[in-house]
Parts: sequence; C-alpha cells; structure tokens
Amino acid sequence: MESACRTIPAMNAPLNSIAVGGGDTPTEGTLAGTSPALTRGALMRPSLNILDGELTARIVDEAKRVLAEVGMEVRGPEMRRRLLDRGLLLDHAGERVLFPRAVVEAAIASAPSSFVLYDRAGEPHADLGGDRVHFVPGSSGLKVLDHRSGETRLANSTDFVEYVRLADGLPNIPYLATAFSTNNDIEPQVSDAWRLFMTLTNSNKPVVSGAFTEHGVPRMVEMMQLFRRDRADLIARPMSIFTITATGNFRYSEDSCQNLIDCVEAGIAVEIVPVTLMGLIAPVTVVGATVFHTVDVLAGITMAQIIRPGAPVLFGGAPATFHMKIASSPMSAIEALQLDAAYVAVAKSLGLPTQSYMALSDGPILDAQAGAETFGSALIAALAGVNSVSGPGMLDFLLVFSLPKLVFDDEMCGQALRFVREVKPLDDLPVGELIDQLMADQHLIMAPHTTTHWPAELYLPSAIVDRDNREAWMRLGSKDTYQRACEEVDRRLARYRQLETDPAIEAELRSIIRAGLIDQIDLPEIPVAPEPVVASPGAGERRHNRRRERGAG
Repeated sequence: MESACRTIPAMNAPLNSIAVGGGDTPTEGTLAGTSPALTRGALMRPSLNILDGELTARIVDEAKRVLAEVGMEVRGPEMRRRLLDRGLLLDHAGERVLFPRAVVEAAIASAPSSFVLYDRAGEPHADLGGDRVHFVPGSSGLKVLDHRSGETRLANSTDFVEYVRLADGLPNIPYLATAFSTNNDIEPQVSDAWRLFMTLTNSNKPVVSGAFTEHGVPRMVEMMQLFRRDRADLIARPMSIFTITATGNFRYSEDSCQNLIDCVEAGIAVEIVPVTLMGLIAPVTVVGATVFHTVDVLAGITMAQIIRPGAPVLFGGAPATFHMKIASSPMSAIEALQLDAAYVAVAKSLGLPTQSYMALSDGPILDAQAGAETFGSALIAALAGVNSVSGPGMLDFLLVFSLPKLVFDDEMCGQALRFVREVKPLDDLPVGELIDQLMADQHLIMAPHTTTHWPAELYLPSAIVDRDNREAWMRLGSKDTYQRACEEVDRRLARYRQLETDPAIEAELRSIIRAGLIDQIDLPEIPVAPEPVVASPGAGERRHNRRRERGAG
C-alpha cells in the first residue's frame, strides 16, 4: 500500500499554470490544478522511454543488492553515528555502512512523490513531481564570461546581482540558483550565504542553493527563516532546494553528510546529485552506470528519511562521460544524456521527483555547438519529465556562467516546454468546417478557429531567435545570435524594478553574514538598481502575443 507521506495535500490557494513564451512578465511558477478525467485518445503528453519496465526493475534490484552487500563509505561522524544507532551495520572491515534492502525500501516509501516550493512572500510557486518540468540556472560556476568586455574572469558581487535581476524576469526560469562563485570580493566561508542574500533581496523566486562548508547550512537557514513566521513555517513552506553531492566511489564526504543532516532537520528540500563519470569511476555502459548512479542516490534518500521521514528529496545527478582521448568530462555527451534519461526513468518507477544537469553546454562560447547541446539536452529533459533541470547559463564544463547564454537558454527552454504540452483535439476533429473555410477563402488566416487558437498554440520567441528573412536581418545590422543575446541582457537589466525588502530584515541578513567574517571588515557594495527604462518598440522585445496576455490576465 502506498504510504500516506507520498503526496502533499492539495492547496486551498488558486493554482496557476505557466504560460510558455508569454512575454517579459516573470512566470508564476508551474502549479496546476487537478486535471479532469481523460477519455481514451483525448490527450497525450509527448514523452521519452529509454528503459522498459523489466530492465528498470532489474537495475533497482541490483542497486539494492549493492547497498546491502557493499554499502556506502559515510565519512561524516554524526551521520555515521545516527545510521548505526538506527540498527544499520558495518561491513567486515568496519569501514562501510550497509543499507539493508528493507531499510532502503521503507525510505523510498516515506519520501514524498512531489512537493511544492514557495516564493519569498510565502505563496505556492512550483510543484515538483509527476512530469512537471522546471528549468533552473546551472550551479557551481567558478567564473563569468563578461558580455561587455568578452573576458572570462572571477566573478564579483556586481556580476551576481546582475544575474539575479536578469533571471528574475525570465519567463521560462521559474526559480533561481546561486549559480556561480563570488570569491573575488567576499571571504569564502560566507560566500554561499552572501549569494543567498543577494538572491533573496533581488528576486521573489525560490532558489536552488547549497553550502560549500561543513557548517554552512545553519547560517543560510537562519537567513531564510526571516521571511517566515518561524522554523515550523519554513518547513511547511520551503523556499529552497539545497544540493547534496555524492562524491563517487560509493562515498559521502564529511561536508555532504553534515549538510544533509542540517538541511533535512531544517525542512529544506534536497537534491541528491552524484557526479557519475562513465568510464572513470562508473561503467562506460549505460545500464551499469545507471546501477552505480542509483546506488549513490538511494543511499542519500535513505539517510534523509532516517533523519526525518517524509523529507522532500529529489533523485538527481550530474553525469558525464570520460573523454578517452583528451581526458575531459563532457556533460553534454550523448551517452551522459542517455544516463540522465535512464536514471530519471528509474526514479519515476519508484515514484520519486527528479533533478538533472541538462540544458547546458560544454563549449567555451555561445555558438552553434552551445546551441545544439543546450536545446538537445533541454528537449530530452522535457520529454523525460525531469522536474528540476539545472543548466541554463552554463558553459565550459559547468565552470563558466554567461548572461547572454542564460537569455538564449530561456528561449530554448521555452520551446522545449512548448513541445511537451499535451496534444489534444481543439475544435479540429472532424475538420469539415475548416475545409469549408479553406475552400471559401483559400486561406485560414482569419478563420474563427485560427483567431481563437493561435495565441495559445503558436510559440513566438523573442528577437534572440531570428525568424525573419536575410534582407531584414541585414537592415538590422547583420547581428549574430550572441550579439542579439547581449542586447537582450542589457534591455532586461534596464527594465528591472528593485524588489523591496523590509529594512530590518535586510539589516539582520547582513548581520548574520558579518558574524561569519574573519579578516574582512565590510561587505561588498551592491549597486542600486536604476529606475526601469522602457525600451523603444521593437528594440529586441519578445514578439508579444497580446491575445494570450489578455487571456492570462
């Protein structure tokens, strides 16, 4: 029987649906009301199947066997103590914790099949579960590609706050991430909290984050709690997902173990993200790599449920292949994308929400390779029904973040989301009336069916995607995709309106961060957002669908 913890109770508040490609207004998230009962053939969501049911079951069974017989190296002393106190045993060498099959299965049964992320204001924003797809900026970048100078360099606080203000208005990015390091002007032990501060004070969207030190989570929990009544309210209305990384070789580090404990106890949803390197620390074959990957994730899910049954956990990952000739680790390699789709299928067979690193590029610049890798993996993620897709904005093996790449990726994500919308009859079966209209007028441009349905059925991209002819392109300066994306970045930044934060809360946030400084005295200066500037008509704006916007209002 399915556990009562498997689903989140229905909300009383009205639930909104994302309007893909619907203009510059920030999305309200991806919440949707309960779908009506469907008749056979009435509605179909495009999907991707990479494993059949029997093979999926064999992979899960083998992963459970490995956990029970080989176990996991748990380097965090407190996590190790808690597992042993719950009756888990060590292997014969006394080094690895063994996870009995019954314990793993109980953990899977207690983990929610979906959960809701709330925004800063406490409103329900994104429902993670089922086949509901959310694209999120990638994380862990170490540098930025400055679109003004063309230089790849260490990022500072000005870079980061510009990123937050830009992403806040992107229609196909429902929540943010603390996407890249800012160690150029802040001490590293508080840099994760400082990025969270800049996110919380410049966007109302939820955020994917994480701590880079063993004891970094409590400080960040204290910051987020300032936007809720108390700790219980933060647990009831979570506003973030934190990343917990499995380090490979069936091991969890001290940092990952302690961060997992701190997050789960504080009610923060976590994504378990093994970096599965095919051909290096995992089998070069898809099925074997999927088993290794599943072992790592199920260990993390089991530990989370032992700490607090019912804790929301995403079955995640950041797989890559090991390039045998140049020793690189491409995450956009086609085999890595197969592994993404395979472990997502495993997670769905277990009724667990999912995360992956996709919709990104390993290339160094925004060019044809970057476009192909980003859209290809975004479409695969959407077809597979990945709930939280981390990657937009990322270049160079997840090391470099680019604002033009982010706005380009927003367009690619919008088109991928449009592709996986349910296909259903819309006053077009039978087609007799449409044929009569075509025969009478020799076109359907002004047919009632066209004027009624095109606003919702045709995705209109922004000017980043050039759908005009060569003569028009030349009249506008023969700009390539990167140039158009740079202009879109500046246009959107100019239109940003500063989010208001209670001065007392902002002062307390700064105080929490200052308490963690060692040698640094002052926090970095953050530029004040100027008054919004309305762009002149046609200056890079999205091709607005006024009918759809009126309907959404």
